[in-house]
Amino acid sequence: MSYFNDFDLKQVENLELYAKQVVEGFLIGLHKSPFHGFSVEFAEHRLYNPGESTKNIDWKVYARTDKLFTKKYEEETNLRCQILIDTSSSMYFPKDHKGINKLQYSSLAAASLMNLLKRQRDAFGLSLFDTSLSIHSHSKSSTSHYQLLLSYLDKLIKEDELNKMTASADAIHQVADRIHRRSLVVIFSDMLENVDDSSHLFSALQHLKYNKHEVILFHVKDKSLEEDFEFSNRPYEFIDMETGEKIKLQSNQLKEQYVAKMKAKKEEMTNKCLQYNIDYVDADINDGFVSVLQKYLVKRSKMI
Repeated sequence: MSYFNDFDLKQVENLELYAKQVVEGFLIGLHKSPFHGFSVEFAEHRLYNPGESTKNIDWKVYARTDKLFTKKYEEETNLRCQILIDTSSSMYFPKDHKGINKLQYSSLAAASLMNLLKRQRDAFGLSLFDTSLSIHSHSKSSTSHYQLLLSYLDKLIKEDELNKMTASADAIHQVADRIHRRSLVVIFSDMLENVDDSSHLFSALQHLKYNKHEVILFHVKDKSLEEDFEFSNRPYEFIDMETGEKIKLQSNQLKEQYVAKMKAKKEEMTNKCLQYNIDYVDADINDGFVSVLQKYLVKRSKMI
């Protein structure tokens, strides 16, 4: 299920409303799907047990599903979630495109995730990084905190800045040092830093795991272009968005080598995440936010 059919980013004038619509559509979809059992249980509801008071039954959910669920309250949840977003210039790909780029996707996904966290009265924080941490907020669950973080994300959606490098390993180490209570750490990144050597990145991710945090790594990409290299067979000028370096090539001159290298990189990422007990998720920017929200709900169910 995709949320960007006929998507026009310029129409996202109210990020809070957009995130709310995404989450409500997602939850309604889960109520109607085979996953409705876990989705409502961990999205502010739990199954009603005969003999309990009926005062907390959600009759709107009953009308949609013909099942009885009771509302959960703040004392029943205690998750803390820190959301990290890579804001380096490679995240602005694809540039000058009718659709959405990787940074915009990550920002909208984070806004939707925060909306779901807020509904569940969980605490959430936001960290933005390129070569260093530019924003780091501690986890809170208040409405004013939610509004502040949305303002940061809204600014990201409208930005378009080139030649920003990334040092994700350093930023993740900094975040690990600043989070003092066990949390769920959610990372959005295209993982294009040091493609030939990921040891520093996984050292930082191990730092999070050593501190008892759970980690979900969303590998954000435009799959058709960045993984499958689906460019028509004609000359292109390829530009490194972080360094500005340019090279002119016929696309079929490098497709086979490029696809093989990206496949090997993905296999390495998948295997190392499995080894370190990190949840690795392919996040294609053309597929919407279902995988993001669903993965969070599954992870939350194991932590609470």
